[in-house]
Amino acid sequence: MTTVVSDTGVGALLRGWREQRRLSQLELALRADSSARHISFVETGRSRPSEEMVLRLAEHLDVPVRERNALLLAAGYAPRYTESPLDAPRLETLREGIERLLEGYDPFPALVVDGSYTVVAANRGIGLLLEGLPEHLLTPPLNAMRITLHPEGLAPRILNLREWRGHLLAQMERQIALARSESLRALYEEVAAYPLPPGAEADDSPAEEPYPYFALPMRIAHDGQVLSFVSSISTFNTPMDVTVAELAIETFLPADPATVAYLRSLSA
Repeated sequence: MTTVVSDTGVGALLRGWREQRRLSQLELALRADSSARHISFVETGRSRPSEEMVLRLAEHLDVPVRERNALLLAAGYAPRYTESPLDAPRLETLREGIERLLEGYDPFPALVVDGSYTVVAANRGIGLLLEGLPEHLLTPPLNAMRITLHPEGLAPRILNLREWRGHLLAQMERQIALARSESLRALYEEVAAYPLPPGAEADDSPAEEPYPYFALPMRIAHDGQVLSFVSSISTFNTPMDVTVAELAIETFLPADPATVAYLRSLSA
């Protein structure tokens, strides 16, 4: 007996992820050690995939952990991945590790954000950059994108704002395509609509002493100094919890010797 699933069934959901990843049924089958015929049957509802097959296809389609639970539910199985509050006892080791990492990175800025860019932890280097911002932007929960792009936030201090803003918005667009998050899309529409601060409409001025940057730097004015940072983002490998899967650790690597010397002088 064959069954036909609705548009919200696991077959339709898997087809959507496959098309988003621009894979043919044959390409997906080869990656998942299956057959194009079986993939077709799953997508049309003629065959109900096993729990192991759902997870295998999700892995090869790079489906976010939260959405893998949705696929399992749509296929009639229990969710595989828990979603623990960050302050849950089972995540104590994680919290301690993050705290050590952030402290060890001082005096250079580092922070941890969740899937909606809410700041869940930060070190003193981040606090240094946020000095003087209005209270309404610093009232918890802090949002890294709002703080950075708001015209009353860091935006007026970022000397290459048009470049950095374009980088951040493109990053969010990629994440929206990957995660299909409505809250993230709403945040994107909000920050993309922020007006540019006065003077930002002009072309970005080049650095007085350009360095051979290996990645786009964020150049920000602070207390009469121009600090340059290159951002690096790390995530957890093979997470088994939705909360952990959506955490990202962003560290700001000094992009020139002057930035290193200045930050070290403050911590001396």
